[in-house]
Amino acid sequence: MYKISAVFIGILIAIMVTFNGLLVNYTNQYRSILIIHIVGLIAITIILILRKEKFNLTKNIPIYLFSGGLIGVLMVFLNNLCFNSLGASLTLSLGIFGQLVLACFIDHYGLFGLNVYKFKKKKIIGFFIIFSGLVTMIYLK
Repeated sequence: MYKISAVFIGILIAIMVTFNGLLVNYTNQYRSILIIHIVGLIAITIILILRKEKFNLTKNIPIYLFSGGLIGVLMVFLNNLCFNSLGASLTLSLGIFGQLVLACFIDHYGLFGLNVYKFKKKKIIGFFIIFSGLVTMIYLK
């Protein structure tokens, strides 16, 4: 179930990056980011209201976890910037490669209090294949 959901996430990300990148053509870089996040705020507010959930932060949440919003704004900014120069497939492919590299680093060292999943040398083959595909995409652009 989770693996199917992860594939669906990938589909949604491709649609989101495309729509966000196209929105820039109708507004500008900064207005589009504002619109994107306001629409997201409205959507989650509606969901919370429909579920009758109250918004409270009573737990001791580490302050660095709130930086996800700032990272999200930066991510949308860079996606929009790259989308119009690189196209959807190369923007997403390079972004996913970056996610893969950092995720392996986070897993290997158990950063942010996560479980440790040591990097196995056989994963280098997969990294090489993905990297080769990226190089091919870049030079055939």
